[in-house]
Amino acid sequence: MNERDFLLALRELPLHPGAADLRDDTATLAGLTLTTDTIVEGIHFLPGDPPEDVAWKLLATNLSDLAAKGATPEGALLNYPLSDDAWDRAFLAGLDTALRQLACPLLGGDTVSLPSGAPRILTLTAIGRDAAAPPRSAARAGDALWVTGTIGDAGAGLAIEQGEDGPAELLAAYRRPQPRLAEGRALAPLVHAMMDVSDGLLIDAARMAGASGIAVAIDLAAVPLSDACRAFRGDGRAARMAAATAGDDYQLLFAAAPDFAPPVAATRIGDFAAGAGLTLADAGEAIPLPSRLGFEHAI
Repeated sequence: MNERDFLLALRELPLHPGAADLRDDTATLAGLTLTTDTIVEGIHFLPGDPPEDVAWKLLATNLSDLAAKGATPEGALLNYPLSDDAWDRAFLAGLDTALRQLACPLLGGDTVSLPSGAPRILTLTAIGRDAAAPPRSAARAGDALWVTGTIGDAGAGLAIEQGEDGPAELLAAYRRPQPRLAEGRALAPLVHAMMDVSDGLLIDAARMAGASGIAVAIDLAAVPLSDACRAFRGDGRAARMAAATAGDDYQLLFAAAPDFAPPVAATRIGDFAAGAGLTLADAGEAIPLPSRLGFEHAI
């Protein structure tokens, strides 16, 4: 069973109206926006990652979902497995920094004991207010597809984390993603659909199109890369494909009218049309989809 199969099974269970049929990354309850994320050692972070950075990433990934709704953080709940005292204390120091810098106070949570040698599994739930963005399922045929910032820095940072030589700024993009909260609030009342890029640009764009019941076409040549990423990986098709499928970018992906002028730094990378599925081009030349569009959980 993979992530998609499990979600389909969950939709057969009794669902709250605020769950929106589990077709988005957030839920709504009494005017609040709720989201939760779990990160697992060895999958979402490496055993050697600094605990302070793991704490930042845990909070930031949740706040990225709130950013995609144009919400303002109200607070967070933490579920934490106690294990190694030094690691736990360093995590708390990092969490203190993250909560303060990202303006998201702690509301509470739960603690458990972790068996010796077991991988850490960390869960945080974030709550936001004043959400104004439409769901990811509201993109329209004829809309343009846009993305904020640049794509691929975190994927390059993971390669550096795993032993390749590269600049510290790319490693920081992987370890300490920045939720685009201000951009989300600026875009929310203006766009037709929005979500964050967590599992990879291609797979997340395909999810937006699928949820909206339409097709999407992306021009790989338009995908924005940072100067650091181009210097590290190059600027050819292979480098851009790696960036578009790597994940962990936490930029905002949004659909808007074709004449839309975004109020934040963003790049138009594709278009929506009637139909279904994802198609890919490179500077106007049609190219096949890669075997892997991005990250997807499977067992």
